[in-house]
Amino acid sequence: MHITNVISQCFGKFAKTQFPSPIQSVINRGYVKFLGLNMSEFKHPKHYKSLNALFTRELEIPREVKSAVDEFISPTDSLITQCGKIQGDLALQIKGMEYSYEDLLTYYCKDNFDKLKDGNFMNFYLSPKDYHRYHSPYDFELKKLIHVPGKLYPVNLKYLNKELELFVQNERVILECEANGKIFYMVFVGALNVGQMVFEFEPRVETNIDTAEIKVYEYENIKINKADCLGYFKMGSTVVMLWEKDFVQLEDLLNQDIKYTDKIASNK
Repeated sequence: MHITNVISQCFGKFAKTQFPSPIQSVINRGYVKFLGLNMSEFKHPKHYKSLNALFTRELEIPREVKSAVDEFISPTDSLITQCGKIQGDLALQIKGMEYSYEDLLTYYCKDNFDKLKDGNFMNFYLSPKDYHRYHSPYDFELKKLIHVPGKLYPVNLKYLNKELELFVQNERVILECEANGKIFYMVFVGALNVGQMVFEFEPRVETNIDTAEIKVYEYENIKINKADCLGYFKMGSTVVMLWEKDFVQLEDLLNQDIKYTDKIASNK
């Protein structure tokens, strides 16, 4: 097991511990103050019984989805660290740092590799202060989930600029999605101190455990609506979205902070 996985497991154990209320309240308030969390949409920090509960907090009032039916919304509150057109089979981790989507998605998605050539991609970075739940960006049918064990390098800008093919090296969960007869992928990338990635529709997925086995789950007739909650990171991390060619027109969002429900793309 890589040292990043060991560190993340230790932090995960601390984060899920429920300390006595006075101590937990101090921990939570300190975390909120240190990171500058905006808690206006959430419960007061004292109400969360562990750091994990604070990390994975739900919105107290659901956000209104104002986008049109043919528009994709952001699945997360995040910083768009890179986006644009896939060049052949290459997408950008960060400017000057490329990776192959074939390596990212693994052999188990090979039937759709040709469809993705010259398609589009967008990378969403969730910092530790962001809302950690991820939502459906569009109405779609879930075809497949692939869990790929790996390392847990940090996914902040410093590491994206120095670690080659970081997204390909890290643990990840891949969702294969079909909408309007076309394919798009959502890739949830693990990171240092991410205790776990949770998917509410698939309890069999266990991340950040000592295994090297890739697991594939295939589905029939699972339809997911735009804005449905898919699950959550137990700490900040990254989501990568990949669309097949001629599916979407991306919004110009590079280096912008965006919120879940914001428009990110339109159907072509």
